Amino acid sequence: MDKKVVNGQKEQHPQQPIPLLTPYKLGPFQLSHRIVMAPMTRQRSYNDIPQPHALLYYSQRATKGGLIISEATGSSETWRGYVHTPGIWTKEQVEAWKPIVDAVHAKGGIFFCQICHTGRVSNYGFQPNGQAPISSTDKKLAAQVRNGVVVAEFSPPRRLRTEEIPDIVNEFKLAALNAIEAGFDGVEIHGAHGYLIDQFLKDSVNDRTDEYGGSLENRCRFALEIIEAVSNAIGPQRLGIRLSPFANYLGSADSNPEALGLYMAEALNKYGILYCHVVEPRMKLIGEKFECSDSLLPMRKAFKGNFISAGGYDREDGNNAVAENRTDLVVYGRLFLANPDLPKRFELNAPLNQYKRETFYTSDPVVGYTDYPFLESNA
Repeated sequence: MDKKVVNGQKEQHPQQPIPLLTPYKLGPFQLSHRIVMAPMTRQRSYNDIPQPHALLYYSQRATKGGLIISEATGSSETWRGYVHTPGIWTKEQVEAWKPIVDAVHAKGGIFFCQICHTGRVSNYGFQPNGQAPISSTDKKLAAQVRNGVVVAEFSPPRRLRTEEIPDIVNEFKLAALNAIEAGFDGVEIHGAHGYLIDQFLKDSVNDRTDEYGGSLENRCRFALEIIEAVSNAIGPQRLGIRLSPFANYLGSADSNPEALGLYMAEALNKYGILYCHVVEPRMKLIGEKFECSDSLLPMRKAFKGNFISAGGYDREDGNNAVAENRTDLVVYGRLFLANPDLPKRFELNAPLNQYKRETFYTSDPVVGYTDYPFLESNA
């Protein structure tokens, strides 16, 4: 339809707001935009302790009313599966996180700590006293091969005994309490990507015959017990969970991901948690995007809280997802890593820095970490 002509001039409609840059009320938190910084393992925390260079990294990416989710942070000393990853089970770790959290808050950011346990994605060398990694199963994970080269070897895990599981649930609870003590605004439970919780959820890995295996309800029990314990400890409005029912990361696939996702979305409603953060079905394998007919919409409709989507989003895709009400917030990983001022670039539709994959997991405190350039301040 043509614009109205007034006094010989075409009337200009006001510019439409950019959906990703509209404000959003996330429970008790007032967000100024819907662009979330993804949890990204960075492997720069020496001896399990977050370092001063993390303060610069996170504060560079903090914005007033912007949500940041921390890198995966260990719930206990048995969590380790990679070198130089941070934990939050000791007093020293809590103290090391405090100035980092303060720096994000000083810029008006909201900061959640992602709490994780790698389970069988580990080996004897990472474990206390060289013991076996713990899991839902005793099935060993195949070695990780990249470009024909073995990049990670995994030791056979030890299947957790039924009576041990409450202790692991309690470790998540204590880690969450530590995160709040460190000043984090809340906690995200890492229930995705082939780590311990996902090893219980997915039927390709979980071969248990007790009340934590077999049926869908039983396989989800461990995740929901963690949610209940953490929610009771810190409050449901400080709690989210990340899930990847459709993914096959680190050997964790499910024969009916739609049913798994829907069951979890509905079961989580009982606890009134703040958000459910789900990885798009198109991200079935690490770093690869597949076209597929599966959708997160059934989970979006089933879950009564705030819904957050991740996986392969660009600016246009994210704007469309928000505009079409397919999600409330959109998570960006690699783009946020390479563009510390990503919300500003999206606002201006400015060119983006390219990420450098080869520096993702180096232990350098600067390179590929805090050295990505900002837009010129006069842009």
